[in-house]
Amino acid sequence: MVISTIVAVSRNNVIGKDNETPWYLPAELARFKELTIGHHVIMGRKTHESIGRALPGRQNIVVTRNQNYHAKGCEVVTSIQEALDLAKDADEVFIIGGAAIYDQIMALLNRIYLTKVDASVDGDRYFKFNKDEWKQVSSEKHPADEKNKYGFEFQKWIRKA
Repeated sequence: MVISTIVAVSRNNVIGKDNETPWYLPAELARFKELTIGHHVIMGRKTHESIGRALPGRQNIVVTRNQNYHAKGCEVVTSIQEALDLAKDADEVFIIGGAAIYDQIMALLNRIYLTKVDASVDGDRYFKFNKDEWKQVSSEKHPADEKNKYGFEFQKWIRKA
C-alpha cells in the first residue's frame, strides 16, 4: 500500500488557523477530489469536524483519542496504525490532515501531493517536512484568476530511496 498525503500550504508553511483553511481555491479542491475519490482518506477529528461530513465516494477514517466519538459515514479509530490496518488492502491511502496527524505519519509516507499557495498568511497549524528526504517529481503552476484568489503550484514528491 502506498501511503500518501495531500496538503495545501502557504509560502510560510501554514495549513490552517482556528481549524479552518486560510484560503479558498476551487482548483485545489477539484484536484483534492480527483486524487482522493475512490480511496481511503484518513483524518484527525478536528479535520473531520472542519469538513463537517464524510467525504462522498471515499472510505472515511477518523483518528481520535476519544473512544466514544461518532462520525456519521466514517470509521472511527484511536490510532494511525488502526487506520492503516483498516485500509491495508488499498493500493493507495490518503492522509488528509490535520497537523497532528501529518506529524504522526510523516515517517511512513511514500508520497506528498503538495499545493504550494502563493501567499503568506497568519496561522496556527503548519506542515513540516524535510525536503532532503524527498524528491520532487512533478510541478504544475497556476496563476491567480477570477476563481482562485492566489496563484498556486501543484507538486508531487516521492520519498528518496
